[in-house]
Amino acid sequence: MKFVALISGGKDSFFNIQHCIAQGHELVAVANLYPQENFDEIDSFMFQTVGHNIINHYGECLGVPVYRQAIHGGSKNQELEYSVTQDDEIEDLYLLLQKVCAHHDIQGVSCGAILSSYQRTRVENVCGRLGLTSLAYLWQRDQLELMTEMSNSGLDARLIKVAAIGLTASDLGKSITQMLPKLVKLNQMYEVHICGEGGEFETLVFDSPLFKHKRLEIATKEVVTDSRNDVSYLRLEVKVVPKEPVLSDTVQPPVLDEMFSSLEHSSPQPRQDELPNSVIPTTKLSTIVKRVNNYLFVSNLTSIAEGVDECMNSIFAYLHKILKENMLDVGSIQHVELLVSNMNSFNSINKIYSEVFSNYFLPPSRVCIETTLSTQVSLSCTALLSRPKRQGIHIRSLSYWAPHNIGPYSQSIVDESQTYKMASISGQIPLIPATMTLPSTSDNLNSYLCMQHFHRVKELVQVKKIGAAVCFVTSPTLAQVATTSWKSYIDEVEHGQGSQSLVTVQVTGLPRAADVELSGFTFEIKNHHEEDSEDEFDREEKRKSKETEPPKFSFEKYHTQVIGDMTSTVFFTNDVNHLKALPGQVQLYTTTELPVACDAQIIPVSNVWDTTGTKFKYGGIIRDWKTT
Repeated sequence: MKFVALISGGKDSFFNIQHCIAQGHELVAVANLYPQENFDEIDSFMFQTVGHNIINHYGECLGVPVYRQAIHGGSKNQELEYSVTQDDEIEDLYLLLQKVCAHHDIQGVSCGAILSSYQRTRVENVCGRLGLTSLAYLWQRDQLELMTEMSNSGLDARLIKVAAIGLTASDLGKSITQMLPKLVKLNQMYEVHICGEGGEFETLVFDSPLFKHKRLEIATKEVVTDSRNDVSYLRLEVKVVPKEPVLSDTVQPPVLDEMFSSLEHSSPQPRQDELPNSVIPTTKLSTIVKRVNNYLFVSNLTSIAEGVDECMNSIFAYLHKILKENMLDVGSIQHVELLVSNMNSFNSINKIYSEVFSNYFLPPSRVCIETTLSTQVSLSCTALLSRPKRQGIHIRSLSYWAPHNIGPYSQSIVDESQTYKMASISGQIPLIPATMTLPSTSDNLNSYLCMQHFHRVKELVQVKKIGAAVCFVTSPTLAQVATTSWKSYIDEVEHGQGSQSLVTVQVTGLPRAADVELSGFTFEIKNHHEEDSEDEFDREEKRKSKETEPPKFSFEKYHTQVIGDMTSTVFFTNDVNHLKALPGQVQLYTTTELPVACDAQIIPVSNVWDTTGTKFKYGGIIRDWKTT
């Protein structure tokens, strides 16, 4: 795609351009926000402004036009998820990119964010309003690995501002290659960010493989020191000088990182003794609305309307009614399970779905699968009865990290109670993040790629323990791969935690014609510090009063985890009578039409396997809460 690059003059913005071009995108312009006249820099939460007077020279070096916009606004809206705010500097960014769009047919915007969600979400907000895609290939990269790649790439970036312990005015003007050993040492001693992500230093690029015939050279320099804040920076004048073009390959990180690549290479190839597919039962679904603890569970919403659009509109009308009766709205929804009878209708379904959640910056996490239904669509969701501050991640940038959302959903939404944090993880299919395409190689790669995505999402939201996971596959052979891969992942990465938490099921189709999808929820138990005045007996009594007893079931196989005042049970059975009168919220995967009434969210599937690959007629997840 054609793209404009947001540049500050620093290393990150230029190195990200290299990666955009390496991915086949075409640079057509650069854009920059600068402080109003008579300011060398301003205290912006978002933009590097030191060295801004040099920006116009980059157009000459790159051979593309430079677009600039003065920063009139301030950092008024400091929420992590940005919404349109008058007199905020992000509205200056909007005007700048709007100006570029008026002159060029661009589809993407290059953004050099590495760790800053604050920066990334704001660029994504503006891109969303202008119909553009954010390109953030440095996002979540390991800083030492990234700085080493920059140093070896031919990028001549030099420090022009220092503001951290161990960095002094004597470091100004030194290249990142010269500074790397010192930055590594300062990171070990004081946790200084190697790439300067904590504002420890700023850089200015003098040469790059992107500069074909011209580069920058220092003409004059003056060190400016603010002793009150221990900050020093260079006030520079530069000149453009000729150079010979240099060939340089941009090193792209592998699809699987070292940890998951090792697992994939050590995995056996799956047996090809494909089993015949079972027929998925056409189960008639009944809507269930249940309040449990702080949750409203709405399960099995369907419609008999003929057209897909009419069906979706009818389902959402009913959902709005249910939410209103419980004094809620769609902003209360944490997670959605969307079942469709034909994935060819996905675009139509997704269009209406998008309209419902378009005004929410952290829409619900979501799982979408194709399976046999008596209607065209079935929707189930979890809503929070209270409305705490919304937490989660909704990443819309192309990167190497994990897929950006391919629908109006968040990668994860986090619910925090008094005793635990719980993160719902959206369905992860094996898309190559940088290109959003599916690999054309082995089943093992696809399986581990899903797990890497799942792992990275839960690590980023810092809710890391596995409560339950569901792996959707489109053939029995893939189920064998999934269970084997899961065991390796759990043993080697999670050190055994979550070993019995996987349900693998076979369905008829998945988004993007993928053959595997992994979703689930993760948790962290909150530790409350007791008052010092309490004696040991009081603390023990309080602990016992809060402790939740694990339930006992008649299933042939089940595993329960106690998560604060909640229990989570992954179960498998061949006896339908075991499904009667189950407590809490039940998510049931069934291979047969149910002859008994079952108070559960129903997902018809053709096969169910446990973590060892043993087949069962039924499997699922029960979550229940201790009543007080």
